[in-house]
Amino acid sequence: MSEVMPESGEIVICTVREITSHGIYVNLDQYEGMNGFLHVSEISTGWVRNIERVAKPQQKLVLKVIRANSLRKEIDLSLRQVTNEERRAKVIEWKREERAMSIVNVVKNRLGLGEEQTKSLVHKLEEEYGTLYGALETAAKRKEKALQSLGLSPEAAKVIAEVAGEKIVPPRYEVGALVEVSSRMPDGIERVKQTLLAAATASDAEVHITYAGAPRYRVRIMADDYKQAEKALDGVLDKIKDGVGKHDVFNFKREISRKYGGAS
Repeated sequence: MSEVMPESGEIVICTVREITSHGIYVNLDQYEGMNGFLHVSEISTGWVRNIERVAKPQQKLVLKVIRANSLRKEIDLSLRQVTNEERRAKVIEWKREERAMSIVNVVKNRLGLGEEQTKSLVHKLEEEYGTLYGALETAAKRKEKALQSLGLSPEAAKVIAEVAGEKIVPPRYEVGALVEVSSRMPDGIERVKQTLLAAATASDAEVHITYAGAPRYRVRIMADDYKQAEKALDGVLDKIKDGVGKHDVFNFKREISRKYGGAS
């Protein structure tokens, strides 16, 4: 079977193996320690006076694959071509993979799975959800329901959901707006009150409407998904707008959204 090679342009996590005057030899962590080379010319856009100040043996580096020769098993890498955003995203991905595998190891021990059974389980989870961490995060949120389509035994599904729930805090998103609403009608205060109550109870999301000083009210939405939260907020604002008369006052200003929990 041919060895899986990284693709050109791919961002990879590497461990420094050896430092020489002409470059750095590394092992690609996500490719079973495959050898790679970072030439001195690809370390920085400027002149590198001392390579040993760039990295130390066993240090982790985020690098970009610039050439991958499958016949000669040679991987040429670059540090200077990696952007800050690419580096940050890769580190987050790597940390999630590490956490996911630690969860799988706990599941493996609790269920008494062998190596092949564990690999099969990981493959099923990745195939269904794209990434192992994504699968486990969903299991932490939706429990055994998230695993029903995988053909797992009830015991396996229960243990996976339990361990994932112990190790992962699913993210929650909060969005909101500062709303100004008032009515010129004699019963205006009651009309506004009923309008806000109707808007809050019409949504399936977690809605909080608090008094912020007449005629302003703060609307906050909590949901498991950012797009879901935004959609719910739009629905609440539309409901408030529809509830006031054409001669009444309605304005709003979006506020900063927040994320709670989840992996960073």
